[in-house]
Amino acid sequence: MMGRSSIDDDWELPFSNAAHTVVLVGRTSNGKSATGNSILGKKSFSSKHSSNSVMSNCELKTAILRDGQEANAIGNPGLFEYSARSDFIGKEIVKCISLAKDGIHTVLVDLWFSQLDLAFHKKRKENDETLEDYLGRDCPELLKRVEQVQQHLSLVNSVIAQNGGRPYMDGIFAEVKGL
Repeated sequence: MMGRSSIDDDWELPFSNAAHTVVLVGRTSNGKSATGNSILGKKSFSSKHSSNSVMSNCELKTAILRDGQEANAIGNPGLFEYSARSDFIGKEIVKCISLAKDGIHTVLVDLWFSQLDLAFHKKRKENDETLEDYLGRDCPELLKRVEQVQQHLSLVNSVIAQNGGRPYMDGIFAEVKGL
């Protein structure tokens, strides 16, 4: 019969195997849901082109990625809208923190650059070239998405390593979690 050593008793899996939590923020219709789906590698969030927010409340979605890493994505409704009431925004921020039970590793802000779109629209008219042509000729869409997700997760892992494997938590975070 084999005995247990003190090393076995103290063994812990490296923190990098813990779930990584990404919070998605941005204005309505900027693509937060689509970005979350890309990160998770599956359609978890409802995503469609709409002038209204697809999400009405914070949502947590989880997936096991191909490398075995667990990823959490927390989607938020458009919190930067002029029409959003401050009490609603406050409640959603508290809910977001509550959903991030082990802390937040990354906050990803989805931005929309309409000036960039206009510049490429003009270029397309002049040269009959699309944005897709300009950014990656003959590159399959799936390959572009996989590369984007890999780049994001690599950045997340780099930030986690710089922080000694610890997610973001401070006094306010702990206080909200205690509510």
